[in-house]
Amino acid sequence: MSASSELSARRASAVARGVTSVINSYVAHASGGTLTDVDGREWIDFAAGIAVTNVGNAAPRVVAAVREQVERFTHTCFMVAPYALYVDVCERLNALTPGDFEKRSMLVNSGAEAVENAVKIARHATGRPAVVVLEHAYHGRTNLTMALTAKNMPYKHRFGPFAGEIYRVPASYPLRDGGLSGETAAARAIDLIEKQIGAENVAAVLIEPIQGEGGFVVPAPGFVPALHAWSASAGAVFIADEIQTGFCRTGDWFASTFEGVEPDLITTAKGIAGGLPLAAVTGRAPIMDAVHAGGLGGTYGGNPIACAAALASIETMRELSLADAAASIEATMVPRLRSIAARDPRIAEVRGRGAMLAVELVSPGTLTPDPAAAAAVSAACHAAGLLTLTCGTYGNVLRFLPPLVISEPELERGLDIVDAAFASTGEGRVGGGVTLRQ
Repeated sequence: MSASSELSARRASAVARGVTSVINSYVAHASGGTLTDVDGREWIDFAAGIAVTNVGNAAPRVVAAVREQVERFTHTCFMVAPYALYVDVCERLNALTPGDFEKRSMLVNSGAEAVENAVKIARHATGRPAVVVLEHAYHGRTNLTMALTAKNMPYKHRFGPFAGEIYRVPASYPLRDGGLSGETAAARAIDLIEKQIGAENVAAVLIEPIQGEGGFVVPAPGFVPALHAWSASAGAVFIADEIQTGFCRTGDWFASTFEGVEPDLITTAKGIAGGLPLAAVTGRAPIMDAVHAGGLGGTYGGNPIACAAALASIETMRELSLADAAASIEATMVPRLRSIAARDPRIAEVRGRGAMLAVELVSPGTLTPDPAAAAAVSAACHAAGLLTLTCGTYGNVLRFLPPLVISEPELERGLDIVDAAFASTGEGRVGGGVTLRQ
């Protein structure tokens, strides 16, 4: 029996069944763009811990910073005995996030916790109850963030009742909304907000600049700016959930900047700290400071070890120009993915930005989602030693999130595996009749 098989047997009697894993191999160590399991098998990593290890696993600067901080102190609780590292991270976030205005930040543990706090802050600052979210959105697994999330299975099924005053409006999904312009798609959403909720009741409009778990959906140009402009005119707080898109993943530090949007509040997590648990809410000083003293916080929020890792991770991103690296990954991957799409009619669309890329699979010649095909291609990748993920409201999207430090040979080898996986699971027909969009 392999070491991974032995661990799987132990897991079955120790770990709750609801906690699942993509592969059945257990990681022993990792670096750069590869993972090595307990049986010595090497995996090319196209997942990055779901866009977390942007700087790679065990990044040298992060390891050194964590080691040094562990030897100093591991916890005091910033609300009890504060420390400079928390302030340092907040200063970096205030400077890095979009918007040339005075900002404040607060630190928490996870993306869901960041989103919850952003909603709390928006409601407190505006005195309004309603929060507007989009179709296909994903914002977390806590009670409030499950309410904010669109997809039922596996995230919401039988976990209700959920928090109230959450309202969902149509998103911009160019492949599936007939190619509506961003402005038209936004007007459709705004019309529903004004008629069914009332602008004066909206505390916040919460969006992902590129939807993550919902399918790596890139909205049509103009959609996000239009919602941002409406929020400003309505006195609502515009919150950008950049938990998956942030920290160089899309070819810039944050995805909001591609259309010049400056969110009132921005939530970050995942790529912020090189794999350690840290998240944040950053935003306009008057909004962030509206909450009374003691109204925000948490025992582990801004843990000193995670803060040290974040500072080292941000410096690594600067030093290695990882935003440019993400753009280079896109330049390598997109032509290869489009070449595969030209041969495989199951691929309806190649889309994404930077190192946040995906292909959507359908029944050839239609837009009927084909989750079985996505699962089969992903399984074939796993069998060949490439770690990939699926996503999407319909479960039919294969997504790619390589670490931004992945080497060109590793990237090309991974793409070779993707190409072979499509070839081995498809019928090899050409010309599905579906338009490709990026």
